[in-house]
Amino acid sequence: MKLNNPTEVFAIGDIHGEYHLFQEMLQNYQTQQQLILIGDLNDRGKKSKDCWLLGKKLVEEQNVIYLMGNHEAYFLEFLAAPEDWGPNYFHNGGKETMESLLHPGAIEEYSPTEMAMMIKSRYGELITFLQERPFYFEWEKYIFVHAGVDLVQKDWKKSSPHDFLWIREPFIKGKNQTGKTIVFGHTVTPMLYGDMTTTDLWQSDGKIGIDGGAVFGGSLHGVVFNQEKIVKDFEISNAGHGWQPSI
Repeated sequence: MKLNNPTEVFAIGDIHGEYHLFQEMLQNYQTQQQLILIGDLNDRGKKSKDCWLLGKKLVEEQNVIYLMGNHEAYFLEFLAAPEDWGPNYFHNGGKETMESLLHPGAIEEYSPTEMAMMIKSRYGELITFLQERPFYFEWEKYIFVHAGVDLVQKDWKKSSPHDFLWIREPFIKGKNQTGKTIVFGHTVTPMLYGDMTTTDLWQSDGKIGIDGGAVFGGSLHGVVFNQEKIVKDFEISNAGHGWQPSI
């Protein structure tokens, strides 16, 4: 679902369980705007469950577009094959999601299979919702997508699911001949700038990176677009609160 004929879009970057930033950013959103969540509401931050439930509520009640991110896909892959995916998933932020959905210390208390079974039994409706997330959204001259598209394809819509969710360098360095401006998350802007510091929006060759690396102590962006340009960029700093990966 989407709004009928919105004149503006409000796109929010990767949230990663930072529920307080999500709530604060939503204070800038106006209901006549088409709200887009660029994906990765879960993992690393402490409140994946709250972020997911709020994202689900927004989709169901306000026609918000919530795109699939690689971390939503990672979580679903874990549920499908917990012993295969568990160790890497937990190390890359899944530990915090397990504790958010179950309880602190769950990862030490239960096996991956046991945790997957409990989550499936308790959160069936949420899992179905996550499975249904779209890969991209088009509006006016813009493509909104989590990671990017395959710029080698003549038709970018033929990009693989893996590229929509995971692509980095081939998209970032490739020539944009889609005729569209591509708005994406996934790759943090400090990496795009190459200085590991700058959390500003990144813009190059009709591509706009909006993941300011909030969960790593960077910033959460909420960007307002009209049919022609960026109208406003709301940036909320999360300095001093960066995620520390599990050892």
